[in-house]
Amino acid sequence: MLIPSIDLQAGRIVQLVQGERLALSTAAIDEWIEKFRRYPKVQLIDLDAAKAEGHNRALVARICAALPCRVGGGIRTIDTARVVLALGARKVIIGSALFGAGGVNLDFAASLAAAIPPDRLIAAVDSREGRVVIHGWRTATALSPEDAVRHLEPFVGEFLYTHVDREGLMRGTDMAAIARVRAATTRPLTAAGGITTRAEIDLLDASGIDAVVGMALYTGRLDDSE
Repeated sequence: MLIPSIDLQAGRIVQLVQGERLALSTAAIDEWIEKFRRYPKVQLIDLDAAKAEGHNRALVARICAALPCRVGGGIRTIDTARVVLALGARKVIIGSALFGAGGVNLDFAASLAAAIPPDRLIAAVDSREGRVVIHGWRTATALSPEDAVRHLEPFVGEFLYTHVDREGLMRGTDMAAIARVRAATTRPLTAAGGITTRAEIDLLDASGIDAVVGMALYTGRLDDSE
């Protein structure tokens, strides 16, 4: 399944290359809501919240009222997760808070799962050069993505794996890396990072993996009219 991605920054929809360089910015929120209305899942990320530079909660609530969104960005506490669910998110995506210098933060993962139904929790596992990265992809841990999902599987209902090495480049994703993560967990898996073609989406779908697509949709590189 193709899951379109909406990234928010300063009240606008944006697309970044490698999480840093601005490639696209638009205030046409309603236009993209209409384009994505037919999808059963939409990924919505508040980049300002992720970078601790404010938030776009009013806009998150507006989009969640119109689209079936899984929402991430800056969700570091149980209270924040509850707030985002109250805004209308179907599920919340938790990333950096699940990890620390020593690896997976199992105490926080257990507390989160006790407070919020795990089937509404998605763990974001972002990988660069074979290691989990956190804090907006700026801090590398010693964990492999495969080890991360094995440790977190008891506490969440789903995983989002982002192959940061390919993010925003529209050069295709790393199918072998995604396959290794798929083999490491029985939970539903969504993949992101450079997914550009219908062939990639179909190949992932055949393995039971959903595909998050951003840049290729916004630039028209991927025709999603089928």
